[in-house]
Amino acid sequence: MDSLLSLQTPSNNPHPHSPPLQPTQTPLLVPKPEPLDDFFFSNNSQQYPHWFPHQQQPQPNNNEFELHAPPFASASPEEQEDSELYNHFFRVSQLFRTAFSDTLFQNDAVPEPMTPQSHSQSQPNFQDSLSYASASNSQPEAEAEAEAEAEATPEADSRALVPVPPSSSLTVAAPSKRVSKKKELVRVSELSLHEQLHFREVVRRTRMIYDSIRVLCTIEEEKRVQEEKRAAEKRAAAAEEERRAAAAAATVADAVTIAADEPFAASESTVECSSSAETTVSVAVPAPESAGEQQSATDDGAGYKQTETVNKGEADAKMARRMRQRGDIRAAQMMRMKDLWLNRDKRIVGAIPGVCVGDVFLFRMELCVLGLHGQIQAGIDYLAASMSPNNEPIATSVIVSGGYEDDMDEGDVIIYTGQGGQAMNSVRQATHQKLESGNLALERSMYHNIEVRVIRGMKYEGAAAKSGKIYVYDGLYRISECWFDVGKSGFGVYKYKLVRVEGQPKMGSAILKEARSIRKSGVDFQPMYCLSVDISNKKEKVAVRLFNDIDDSKEPLCFDYLPTTVFPPFVFHQSGTATGCDCIDGCTDGCFCSMKNGGDFPYNQQGILVRGKPLIFECGPFCSCPPQCRNRVSQNGAKNRLEVFRSKQTGWGVRSLDLIQAGAFICEYAGVVLTREQAQLLTMNGDSLIYPNRFSERWAEWGDLSQVNSDYVRPSYPSIPPLDFSLDVSTVRNVACYMSHSSSPNVMVQFVLYDHNNLMFPHLMLFAMENIPPLRELSLDYGVADEWTGKLSICNG
Repeated sequence: MDSLLSLQTPSNNPHPHSPPLQPTQTPLLVPKPEPLDDFFFSNNSQQYPHWFPHQQQPQPNNNEFELHAPPFASASPEEQEDSELYNHFFRVSQLFRTAFSDTLFQNDAVPEPMTPQSHSQSQPNFQDSLSYASASNSQPEAEAEAEAEAEATPEADSRALVPVPPSSSLTVAAPSKRVSKKKELVRVSELSLHEQLHFREVVRRTRMIYDSIRVLCTIEEEKRVQEEKRAAEKRAAAAEEERRAAAAAATVADAVTIAADEPFAASESTVECSSSAETTVSVAVPAPESAGEQQSATDDGAGYKQTETVNKGEADAKMARRMRQRGDIRAAQMMRMKDLWLNRDKRIVGAIPGVCVGDVFLFRMELCVLGLHGQIQAGIDYLAASMSPNNEPIATSVIVSGGYEDDMDEGDVIIYTGQGGQAMNSVRQATHQKLESGNLALERSMYHNIEVRVIRGMKYEGAAAKSGKIYVYDGLYRISECWFDVGKSGFGVYKYKLVRVEGQPKMGSAILKEARSIRKSGVDFQPMYCLSVDISNKKEKVAVRLFNDIDDSKEPLCFDYLPTTVFPPFVFHQSGTATGCDCIDGCTDGCFCSMKNGGDFPYNQQGILVRGKPLIFECGPFCSCPPQCRNRVSQNGAKNRLEVFRSKQTGWGVRSLDLIQAGAFICEYAGVVLTREQAQLLTMNGDSLIYPNRFSERWAEWGDLSQVNSDYVRPSYPSIPPLDFSLDVSTVRNVACYMSHSSSPNVMVQFVLYDHNNLMFPHLMLFAMENIPPLRELSLDYGVADEWTGKLSICNG
C-alpha cells in the first residue's frame, strides 16, 4: 500500500496490556489487521493491534496524515471505543492515499514509500516500452521469477520506440482492481508471408462485417422513411377530410342564413307592420352576419392552430433526424460493443498489419474500427502523455484533407498545419495555435524519429458519404521539420514537413487521380498500350477497355463478346407458369416478388446487396414494375468501367476504372450453357469449361452477422438443387472470364433468376465483397484452380 508506515517497531512486548518498554525513538503505528492488510504489508512486519488517542503525539514534519504512537498502556472502555474509531479512520485514510498516490507524488505532498526490498536495490531500472505495468508480490516465488526476468531483460532502451525514463526502484503495492491506463506502443515488422496473409484476412473479414452492418442499417432507415411517409400521407388525408367537413359545414350554415333571411324580407315588403316587428327586423338581420363573422374567426383560429401544429411536427421531425445516428456510426458502435475493433489494446506505430497502401475507406468511422486512425474528428491521432510509456505524447497518424488554409500537399512532401485556432465552420485561422495536444505529439514524434501514417481525405466519384469524400491510406511519412510561422490569416500556426518513406507502393491517392484521368481521356491515355477502347463493341452499357504494356499479346480480341449467358430453349419451356408482381411505380414491401425472396428485398434503394442468399429472384418480364425498380439490379448490366489488362503475375486480369462499393453489382459471368452430356462430349479434347457448382459459397460471408448477433442464422431460402450444367467460354466470353483466382477474393458469385423460373439454371452474377479502389485487380474464388498459376487454364495466356 502506498503509505508512510514505517516497518520499525518497539522491542518485543510479551503482552499487549503489560507495561511497555521504552523505545529509543517513537515508532509509527500500524492499524488493526484486516483481511485487506495482508496485501499491503509483508508477513515479517510486526503490527500492533490498537492505538490510544489520549497519549500525547509528536507533531508531524511534512505530512498531516502521518501518525505516531506511544508505547501501549492500559485504557478504559471509552478509550478503547475511541481507539476503534481512530483505527477505522486510519484505514480509510490509507485507502484514500493509495487511490491518489500518483497525484500526491507529483505534487510532492507525500513521498514515495519504500519497502525492505527496495532498499536492497541501488541501481535504477529501465523498462522496455512494450511492457509498462508491474505489480509487487511479496511471495518468494514471485520474487525469484522477477529476478529471473530482470536477468533476461535486454539492455536499456534496446527495443524501445521512445526512450523510457528510469523507473524508481521502489516497489509500490496497489489494489488489484486498479488498472493502468497506459497502452502498449508497438511496431509490427518483418512479418512472414503466412503472417501477412493472416492479418490481411482478419482485416478483410472485419471490414466485411462493418459494411454488412452499415448496409443493413440503410434498410432499416428506408423502412422508417417509408413509415413516416405513409404516416404523413394519412395525416394529410385526415387534414383534407377535416377541411372538406369544415367546408360542408360552412355551406350548410350559409343555406340556413339564406333561409332565415327570406321571412324578414317578406315582412319588410308589408306596409302594415308594428314597430316591434321593425325593431325585430333591425335586430334580427345583422345576427346572421355576426354568426358568419364568428364562424370565419373560428375558421381562422382553427387554421392558425393547424399551421402551428404542422410547424411543431416539422420541427420535431427535424430534431429526430438530427438525433438519429448514421449507419456507419451505428455499425462502429455495435462492433465496439462486441469487442470487434482491431488494435484497441495497443497503439501501433508504423504500418497496421493487414492494411495495404491504397486501401479506400468510405467512412471515417471505419478507420477507428481498424485502428488506423482513432480520432473521429481530429486530424491528428496521438497517444496522450498520460498513456505513453515515456510520459510524452506520440503521434501515430494524420489525416490530410485540406482542412487548413496553410496546408501544402505535393504528394511525397506535405506541409502540414497543426490543429486548433480555426473559426467555426471555416478553414481560416481565428487565433494563434498552441504547442499542445496533437501539435506537441507531432513535435515529439519528430524528435524521436517516429514515422506517422498518412490518410488522405478527398472528394471522389462513387463516394457513399453525403459529403462526397473518401479516405485512402497513402503509407508512412517522417516529420523532418517543425516551425512556428504566421499563416495566411495573420495568426501563428505550427507547420510540419512530412516526407514519405522510400520503398513503399505507389500512393493510393495518386492511383485515384490516374484512374480519373483515364476515364476522362480514354484512348488518349498511353495510346500505345491501349489495344481497344471497347472490346464489347457496345454490347455493354459501359465500355470495356483492353490494356497491355507487358508484351504483344492480343488474345482477348480473338473472342466474340457475350454480354449475358445463353440458355438452351428448354430452360424457358420448363420454367412453369409465368408469374410476376403487379407493382406500377416500383416494388414495395409485401409485393409478390418480395415474398419470393423471403419477405425482404435483396437490395437497398442504391442497388447494394444486403446479404448473400442461395438464390435471388429479381423482377422479370412478367412483372409490371418499371426498369428502375429496386429489384432490377443485375439484369441491367454493368455500370462500372472495367478494363482487361496484362499482368506479370496473373497473365490477363480485370480491374475497374471506377470505385466499387462493397455489395455493389459488377457484371455477369457469361457463357454458353451446356448440359452434362454436351459437356462430356466437349471435354474429350481437354476441359476448358466453367462449372458453377465448383464456386465456393462466398455469398454466405456477405451479411454474416454471427459475431454480432448470436441468434443469426445463415440464409437457406430460397434454396436451389445441385447445379448440373457448365459454361462454355472457348469461343465466346465476357470480361468476367479474365478474373483471377484468389483464396481471399474481393468478388463473389451470387445466383440470380429473372428471365425464367427454372431453378436448375440460374445466372452467375458477381458482386463486390469489399470496397475496391480503381485499378485494383478483381479476384474470384473458383474453388478449383490451376496448381501452378492460380488461374483457370482457359484464362492463362
